[in-house]
Amino acid sequence: MGQNDRWVKEFPAVVLEQIDTALHTTRDLDWRKVNRQNFPLPDVGAFFDDVREELENGSGMVKMRGLDVSRYGQEQLRRIWYGLGAHLGTPMFQNCRGEVMREIKDEGMGVGAKLYGATVDDSGKQFLSSGARTLSPGQLRFHTDRCDVVGLLCVRQASEGGVSKLASSVTVYNEILKRRPDLHALLCKPIPRSRFGEEAGGEHIVYDLPIFGVRDGKLTSHFSLTYIENGQMLPGVRRLAEAEHEAIRMLMDVAEEECFEMRFAPGDIQLLNNHIVYHGRTAFKDDVQTGQDRMLMRLWLSMPNSRVLPEDHAVLWGDVGSGKPHGGIAQPAMAPFA
Repeated sequence: MGQNDRWVKEFPAVVLEQIDTALHTTRDLDWRKVNRQNFPLPDVGAFFDDVREELENGSGMVKMRGLDVSRYGQEQLRRIWYGLGAHLGTPMFQNCRGEVMREIKDEGMGVGAKLYGATVDDSGKQFLSSGARTLSPGQLRFHTDRCDVVGLLCVRQASEGGVSKLASSVTVYNEILKRRPDLHALLCKPIPRSRFGEEAGGEHIVYDLPIFGVRDGKLTSHFSLTYIENGQMLPGVRRLAEAEHEAIRMLMDVAEEECFEMRFAPGDIQLLNNHIVYHGRTAFKDDVQTGQDRMLMRLWLSMPNSRVLPEDHAVLWGDVGSGKPHGGIAQPAMAPFA
């Protein structure tokens, strides 16, 4: 394995054995109750330290290999994946319904829109939220998720497509600065975004956040064009100048130029640091008859070694301190007991 493959990490055999042992001892436990204490992996420490270091201070991406998913049932895989996530970081809520693990697959027409929300654009065409788009077989544009690290465990791969596209937001940042410093400056200034109904309570339906933020010499880029586009449809929201639209188009173009593709195999686990990696996906086709219907299990993780974020990012991340649990989707206030 060459130097350039340092982001590919094979599970040590001893850790795979300990996963099976922990799986056995938690066999009567709901996967949501799994934690570091009841799912012990005594020898995972050095391996996961290496993974966290690569994510935060290296390339920002890791592919972990070696888990034979064919040996396990769906509920067992949930326990394994949630247990690994709990050892790696802190799982965060992915939507206002309190989900901490999401199956990413083609849910069929209308399901994503119902779960995650949709509106109509100026031409009257349906406009889906980012969450809804992930549950369709369509392509996904480059974006980041609202967590330090997004983790995807591939259970099944599609018969065609579904290729992961990755681009370094640090490279995109530097390229735009080199080519068009005027547009780069605009991406470092606040841009209005919609929360698209994904928050509980609807407070701060629109918020301002730059696409590029730097603190203590470290970049964070939080970007999803869907939320910017939706913000532009709402009354009372500042309309972007043509130069801002041009800057965003350039970001998308440079990400496309600089990206590379990663194909998942069943059992692969992809981990991406959202602060420094944009991710997208090609469209896919399932073939249920051959068992090639794409299904990934997603975790959003807050990392113990995460970077400190700029102060103005608190609107989205909550606590901006280094290593603090932050990100995820705010939950509705608990209903008072009757």
